[in-house]
Amino acid sequence: MEIFDITQELFSCQVYPGDPSPSMERVMSIPDGDICNLTSFSMCAHNGTHVDAPFHFIDDGKTIDQIKLKRFVGPCFVTRCEGDLIANDAYDILDRAKAIDGDSHDPCYKRILIAGDATVTESAAEVFADHRIYLIGNESQTVGPLDAPAKVHYILLGAKVVLLEGIRLQNIDEGKYFLCAQPLNLGGCDGAPVRAILIR
Repeated sequence: MEIFDITQELFSCQVYPGDPSPSMERVMSIPDGDICNLTSFSMCAHNGTHVDAPFHFIDDGKTIDQIKLKRFVGPCFVTRCEGDLIANDAYDILDRAKAIDGDSHDPCYKRILIAGDATVTESAAEVFADHRIYLIGNESQTVGPLDAPAKVHYILLGAKVVLLEGIRLQNIDEGKYFLCAQPLNLGGCDGAPVRAILIR
C-alpha cells in the first residue's frame, strides 16, 4: 500500500487573495518553564487545502457538518489538465474514469481530482453537476476562474458537489486511487481544512 499526502503545510500555504493568512502563537513553552508546549492558531476556513460546503455561496445550503462523509472518502480518479477545462474535457475525464470502474458500487468517477494549472469553466461545471458527482478537487485555491469564481461555485455547490481546493498532485500519476479528505467537523461553517491523502 502506498500513501500520498496531497495537503499543503498550513502556515506556508497559498492563500486566496483577500483571505486572512493562518498564524500561530506558542502560548506555553517548556524552555520558558511551562509544563508543556501549547500552540494557539488562527485561520480562515478556506486556507491551504480545504473543502467548500454549499453554504459558502448558497445561504440556505448545507454547512460542513451536515455533509455525509462518503463524499470525501472513497475511490477517486486523478487526471492531469492545463488551461481552461471545457465541457468536452469534462466528458472525456468522466469517460476515462468510468472505463476504469467497471461494475463498481462506489465508482471513482464520483470523485474527480484535477492535477495541473487548470480552471473549471461554467460549461465543464455543468457537465460535472449533471453527472451528480460527489466531489471535484483541484490545485488552485478556487475551482473556478481566480478573478470570477462565483458562477462555477453556484453551479457545483448548487448540485451538492463539494469542492476540495488547494490540493497538491505534482507527483501523482493519472489513475484510480482511494481518497481520504474528510474535513474537520466545524459546526455551522462554510468550509473546513483537511489533511487529504491518496492511497494506492
